[in-house]
Amino acid sequence: MKTLQHYINGRFVSPVKGAGLFDVVNPANEEVVAQIEMGTADDANLAVEAAALAFEAYAATTLDERLALMEKLLAVYERRYGEMAEAITTEMGAPKDFSFNSQAECGSGHIKETLKAAREFDWEAKSGKRGSVVREPVGVCALITPWNWPMNQVAAKVVPALLSGCTVVLKPSEQSPLSAQIWAECVHEAGYPAGVFNMVHGTGPAVGSALSVHPDVDMVSFTGSTRAGIAVAKAAADTVKRVAQELGGKSPNIVFADNDLEAVIKRGILHCFSNTGQSCNAPTRMLVEASVYDKAVEIAARVAANVKVGDPTQPGNHIGPLASRIQFERVQGHIQKGIAEGARVVAGGPGRPDGITKGFYVRPTVFAGVNNQMHVAREEIFGPVIVLIPFKDYEDAIAIANDTPYGLAAYVQTQDWAKARRIARRLRAGSVYLNGVGQEYPSPFGGFKQSGNGREWGKYGLLDFTEFKVINGFYEA
Repeated sequence: MKTLQHYINGRFVSPVKGAGLFDVVNPANEEVVAQIEMGTADDANLAVEAAALAFEAYAATTLDERLALMEKLLAVYERRYGEMAEAITTEMGAPKDFSFNSQAECGSGHIKETLKAAREFDWEAKSGKRGSVVREPVGVCALITPWNWPMNQVAAKVVPALLSGCTVVLKPSEQSPLSAQIWAECVHEAGYPAGVFNMVHGTGPAVGSALSVHPDVDMVSFTGSTRAGIAVAKAAADTVKRVAQELGGKSPNIVFADNDLEAVIKRGILHCFSNTGQSCNAPTRMLVEASVYDKAVEIAARVAANVKVGDPTQPGNHIGPLASRIQFERVQGHIQKGIAEGARVVAGGPGRPDGITKGFYVRPTVFAGVNNQMHVAREEIFGPVIVLIPFKDYEDAIAIANDTPYGLAAYVQTQDWAKARRIARRLRAGSVYLNGVGQEYPSPFGGFKQSGNGREWGKYGLLDFTEFKVINGFYEA
């Protein structure tokens, strides 16, 4: 049984007082695999103090020095890559192959792309005839990350912050702390100065809130639910600190009748169910042109029925359990609400898959006969649940797609690329995916409306962690 500690000022330490031990549960078998020494505001304050003391010296380092440290971190991460993938499978149930090829890959992928972006970034530019505009680190950053894509979010925040010259306090999700612990060990081995990177385990109310209100924290970067993001923004408001948020989503996938329907419906269903549906940008609302709606429902039901659910430690193209008992119960509640509203279950439904009696596994579920005002069409379910909604025409599709408080992602499927581009311009979403083309690391990731603000990935992540400073007269003499 491993007991996880905080990492503060260059050392792994126990909490000052402690809020007790928290069991880390393997969602596939419901067994306790580790325990966390949970922190409190006292530990958050110590971590912020260490980051604040380290900031001036670290901010004064050269870009080349910061690049060299990050290259060392990349080398350590790649050496421990297999451990990272295994940790993610254990803590949140991502299947073995998916953990290795996608989840853990996000760590090295973000490091490599942000290193490239930092070398090409405009850290200084002439302004007018005599002024200079420089980009400087924003300061001490509190980074609050979720459990569903643990390395994607840790790396997408920590890497640009450190390359920009910021010092950080990471609060990973208590649901997925094993990967964060390995990350902290990698940072330590890479040789970052004490206080530059710190990590505190704990709950959002205990540790996240303390970081959000702390006067010495200059920025909070938060990824999680919209409800929690609102709380973070309110807590940060009194000290007028920068807040960047990547929050929830209820992303539309618009399917026109001119497609190879079998191919695009299958792609949309499998994409939605990837990571057991626990992705904020999952295409969970499939909007289908009315003339082919019945055929789409038949295909969707058949594809979902053939999705395999199984042991995440085994190789193969299957989905694993949900990440926790809490998430399992939430998804079951959403499915029951859909049934109560009159939505028609054409695949899946309540309960565990046949033959599975242990673990937080759910049945891949497809709802038909849905309109966009139903609970299952408006709430983020965060499980392998998709709803199919018919639309009449081009304008109706856009109206339904945009009729949501969220705006993280949107998807368009049509053989008419000109039409796809026109629709993309009108969709209120931070990322629009046309005909199955995916996101690349240099592209900005973030949302409109209640899906958040700010952007991550590549040079856009660097922008979020830097401040403009104009030096007037810099070129005067």
